[in-house]
Parts: sequence; structure tokens; C-alpha cells
Amino acid sequence: MAIVRYLVGITLVALGMLSCSNERSLQQYLVDKQEDDKFLKIDLATSLLQSDSANFTAEQQDILNTIKKVNVVAYPIKNNDTADYESEKEQLATIINQEQYKTLMKMGSNNKGATLKYTGDEDAIDELIIFASDSERGFAVFRVLGDDMRPDQMIKLMRSVDQGDLDLSSLSGVGDIFKEF
Repeated sequence: MAIVRYLVGITLVALGMLSCSNERSLQQYLVDKQEDDKFLKIDLATSLLQSDSANFTAEQQDILNTIKKVNVVAYPIKNNDTADYESEKEQLATIINQEQYKTLMKMGSNNKGATLKYTGDEDAIDELIIFASDSERGFAVFRVLGDDMRPDQMIKLMRSVDQGDLDLSSLSGVGDIFKEF
């Protein structure tokens, strides 16, 4: 009986050690930056993205319903503080280069660019991450949480911005950093 308890105890400790990871998550990074005044932070429920005059089709509404929340953390470069910018950018790059984040698309050059990553399956995305950086302005990371989002649907939904149905005014502070993207 004592040996069984001993084996169960060792098994539980081993499982606990295996499930703990030293890798920092994107969610933990975003939470850590909530109190840091160097960062611009925005958390939005999708209901806040719908303009008062929204005229969504049934398909667009279904697509919007797959999105649950949008988190944005931006680091604008102020007073040419590029050392801190580079350090924070490197931390984020290390996080989003972890195996669980799959690359959807990359664009840009050495000085500015954007990377789109996701978790989940390619046709059922649970988390979409957009990491945009500009060595003169700063960086921003957008974390879109949802259920079974699809890239082709997200493109259709982004067309709603042009029609005025999708209200991105709450993200205007972040947009100022990346006017040329």
C-alpha cells in the first residue's frame, strides 16, 4: 500500500514537471505590460467593433461572431529610445517564434514589417496574432481570440472596414504608429 502511494506521488510530481513550461506565453507578456506606461494597451470585445450604422450581411455577422476578443499592445518609440524598443521587440519575437504559433504570412523589410501567426488549425483558428514593427515608430501586437476563425473569412470581414460597418476608431492610437502599413 505504501509503495502504491509512493508511485502515485512520483507520477504526479513527474506529470507536474512535464506540464510546466519555461517558455513565456503571449498572454503572459500582454498581462505583464498592462501596468507598464511605456505601452499603449487596448482590450476590445467584438461588440465594440460594430458601428452604429453597421449593415452586416448574415455571412459577415457569422464571421464576426467567431471573434471573441481583441487585445492590442503597442510600444511607440519615444525620444529615440531604441535600446528598450529592441529589447521588447526581441522578447516578443522569441515568444511568437515558439512552436505553437504557426506562420500564416510575413511581409516587409529589415526596418519594418508584419508577421501573422495563429494557433489552432489552418481552417479553424483559435488565436490570430499580428506583430507589426517599424524601427522608427515602434511595434504593435494584435491578439485576436475566437472560435474556428478562418483566414478567408477574416479577409471578407476586413472589407467591412471600407463599407463603414466595422468600427476601428478605438484602435486609432495604434494606427498612428503605423500609418504607412
